[in-house]
Formats: sequence, structure tokens, C-alpha cells
Amino acid sequence: MANPAPGWVKKPEHRVDVHAEKQRLRVTFAGKVIAESSDALRVEETGHGPVHYFPEKDVRLDLLTKTAHSTHCPFKGDASYWTIAVENGGETRRSENAVWAYSTPYDEMTALAGHYAFYDSRVDAIDAI
Repeated sequence: MANPAPGWVKKPEHRVDVHAEKQRLRVTFAGKVIAESSDALRVEETGHGPVHYFPEKDVRLDLLTKTAHSTHCPFKGDASYWTIAVENGGETRRSENAVWAYSTPYDEMTALAGHYAFYDSRVDAIDAI
């Protein structure tokens, strides 16, 4: 592997399992659909609740602005973040750093490339429809 995740060297028991989500999912914020997909991935990771990742083709990128914020996961790689901004009735509602993605994940997590995840606490809802 050209870009292996270093996390499993120290914690080989740690799990990061990627599954195809069977349900159609929708993310809403400020009265707008931000993402909707039948092709989402569900990531189940040791010590975390499930997280859904939406393919880029199903995300309203026009409502996202990339921020300078970033984080590092020793199992998935470096994450970039986006803020959601929605105009509604002359006002703009924002959710800072509500969305993240791994543009070049570690080799073990290449399935996440081209997918975006949403903090459920920073959007109005992530629902099965």
C-alpha cells in the first residue's frame, strides 16, 4: 500500500467498517435539502455512532463553503470542512464546519473519497425517506 493508515499499527483491534446504506437518506438545513441519496455509505467505527457519507453527486455543493478547519484521523486520514449557508427570507442561516470529507483517505478507506459527511447536531435532520 502506498498510503497505509498508521492507526492500526498502534490499535489493530480498532474497527472502521464501511457499508452501503440500504435506505435513501436526506439531509435538511434551514428548509433546504442539502443532500439526498440512495447511494450513501454508513461508517461504523469503534467508539463512535454510525456516520453517513453522501456521494458528491448527491450533495448541494453550491450551498457549501470550504473553511480553513481540518482534522486528522489516524485511520481515515485528513479531513477538510465546509460551512453550510442558506438564504431564507432575506436572512442567511449558517452552520459552521458542519460538513467534512476525506479527499485523499488512507488506502484502507478509499471508499470514502468523493463523499461528504454531516454532523447531525449541525443540520436540522438526517432522515431515512
